[in-house]
Amino acid sequence: MLNALRYYWIIAKGYRLRPWKSPYIRWRMETFFGQEAANLDARKFFHLMWRERARMERFLAWVGEQRARTK
Repeated sequence: MLNALRYYWIIAKGYRLRPWKSPYIRWRMETFFGQEAANLDARKFFHLMWRERARMERFLAWVGEQRARTK
């Protein structure tokens, strides 16, 4: 959970209360999920994140491992 919050805090700068509007997060989600993540609004964003929570959890675990290696 801490990895998720840390990663979110870093990438959502300027859009922390509305991550679906962040150009960076939109780009990352479109890269990760494909066309399905295009044109997200709040409802679609949270639906996608909930449905793909297991994949996101694995991704965030990987991010945590990478951060640990660089320290």
